[in-house]
Amino acid sequence: MSHAVAKKTETENCIGSSSSSLKQSSQPAQQPHSSSNKSNNSNSSSNSINNSNSHNSNNSNGDAGFSLLNGNHSSSLTSSSHQRSNGLTAAAHAAQAASYANSGIGSGSANAAGISSSSVAGTVGAVAGLNAALLNAAPATALPSNGALQSPYERYRVDDASYVPIGQFYAERSVFITGGTGFMGKVLVEKLLRSCPDIRNIYLLIRPKRGQEVSARLTELLNAPLFESLRREKPKELSKVIPISGDITSEELGISESDQTLLCRNVSVVFHSAATVKFDEKLKLSVTINMLGTKRLVELCHRMLRLDALIHVSTAYCNCDRTDVSEVIYAPPYNPDDIISLINWLPEDILDQLTPSLIGKRPNTYTFTKALAEHMLLKEAGNLPVAIVRPSIVTASLNEPFAGWVDNFNGPTGLVSALAKGMFRTMMCEKNYVADMVPVDIVINLMIAAAWRTATRKSNNLLIYNCCTGQRNPIIWSEFVKYAMSSVRKHPLEGCLWYPTGDLRMNRPMNTLNCLLKHFLPAYILDGVARLMGKKPFVVNVQNKIAKAVECLEYFATRQWRFKDDNVHGLLQTLSPKDREIFIFDVRNINWDKYVERYVLGFREFLFKQRPESLPASRKRMVRLYYLHQLVKVVAVLLTWRFLMSRSKRLNDMWSAFLENALKIARLIPFL
Repeated sequence: MSHAVAKKTETENCIGSSSSSLKQSSQPAQQPHSSSNKSNNSNSSSNSINNSNSHNSNNSNGDAGFSLLNGNHSSSLTSSSHQRSNGLTAAAHAAQAASYANSGIGSGSANAAGISSSSVAGTVGAVAGLNAALLNAAPATALPSNGALQSPYERYRVDDASYVPIGQFYAERSVFITGGTGFMGKVLVEKLLRSCPDIRNIYLLIRPKRGQEVSARLTELLNAPLFESLRREKPKELSKVIPISGDITSEELGISESDQTLLCRNVSVVFHSAATVKFDEKLKLSVTINMLGTKRLVELCHRMLRLDALIHVSTAYCNCDRTDVSEVIYAPPYNPDDIISLINWLPEDILDQLTPSLIGKRPNTYTFTKALAEHMLLKEAGNLPVAIVRPSIVTASLNEPFAGWVDNFNGPTGLVSALAKGMFRTMMCEKNYVADMVPVDIVINLMIAAAWRTATRKSNNLLIYNCCTGQRNPIIWSEFVKYAMSSVRKHPLEGCLWYPTGDLRMNRPMNTLNCLLKHFLPAYILDGVARLMGKKPFVVNVQNKIAKAVECLEYFATRQWRFKDDNVHGLLQTLSPKDREIFIFDVRNINWDKYVERYVLGFREFLFKQRPESLPASRKRMVRLYYLHQLVKVVAVLLTWRFLMSRSKRLNDMWSAFLENALKIARLIPFL
């Protein structure tokens, strides 16, 4: 899709904010956060609760504050939620009603715990009818563009007395983080403690796991290498991190009433990064975590008296069914509430059968539910100060807290690790396409700055930030593989099985053949040898996991997107030079060659637990593997040639003639 076509789609096919059907308009119109926002603000100035919280000028009045604290949403919030909602087309509504009627499931029974076996066939037919009706409805289009009515970003001015540095903004504020024990959450906690030293508290939603209490999990988290500099230089800062026992999959997030009250009275900024990032996750669990978890968090945020910003972490690939992706929310293929109802009353086995048709052109349930979660957030947020950050493929840190830090094998990390081990040699990938990956600390700095901007520059616009590198500092897959190959040979892992080599292909039969010959055939041979030696075989199992990871990444390696990042660039211009140095998210500063080298050193140290002192011995082993690799290639060529000659008399005669002529030429050399 060309840029012009994408722009036309966004401006001509926008969805109205108050209609329950999909409508088209010639110009985008920005969705308001709440029609009662201004009146609430004016009433709050005389309220005693708001007087005790003078730094937050957007709090509701006192009565509303107490009703929200007790879980009763005010009518103004409810109305604002409806104003932001987008429904199905009239045809789809009718089809939905007919489908429910045919299946015997009404509004009162949609949330029933089970379904009788006699109604399963009717249910499947109902869902199929609803699915067909939705797919035949108006095409998914962009919600009103943020850029249309949004005031332009003002560049930082030295004489701007109203400018509040980011670190100063977070002073004496408390932050609530979901997903704080994950890859991005850990970096966020560390960055806030280190760069915002006057922050009051950081509340982490932590789920009890395998009989381990949340306090024990927090201790384990803070003892990780990531927090080493803080433990050494600012140990008291770690005491600001407070665990909140809960579960994103439970009602009210599984948070106790007393902890809810604590959060509602103290929290000013919320970062929602909890999600299931497994591409092959079951639809039911993916909806529960990515959608229902978001909805429950928003309900809690509506009760927070001091809330200044809610940052929702999505993904740039939630709109992967498009080629050009702007910083707008696109209408999803289905109403999010219908999908939530679907998982509540459909048996999981039937839901699994319907999943491929439900997700449509998207490759997995992750991108599907993330797209629905964005639209649901738009509907449910009301007058909350919300922004969405959409990172692309998140990889190891660029600089902070130290270069190359990574704690998981997700995405390219697992494949580069397998390459470094000599176990991965071929995959389907368009080598000239952009590999849109972004270091984790870049994403975290943007999230922190986006919360600052959302709180200090009040706006009716729900801003979206595409955190990507493809527009400002692109790297293509062939370059990434070249840098990775060079780095894993320069800084080899201990115990490499073979010399690292690899190819990117777009010929599927050839790729499949190479997988069999270079991945699975050696794996079965090595496992056979292991069995003969009385050891446990493992290589085939590892190759199966690699194949599964490659399958998940293949969709993104064989396609290309253009993620527009104007809001990110605009936000960068509003920062002071000092804040730009502290909270770096300008992707133009990335030197990809050096970054990939640090990336390799990072997973060598933090994932494989191999110290730099072992590098000399590993390099000697790599030299031996190189010569062994070359020897095997020569032997393979000779054996192949010998086999072909034994099967073809003509080829044998040609080879004999070639050798005879070569010998004659060699005899003439002394005379020449």
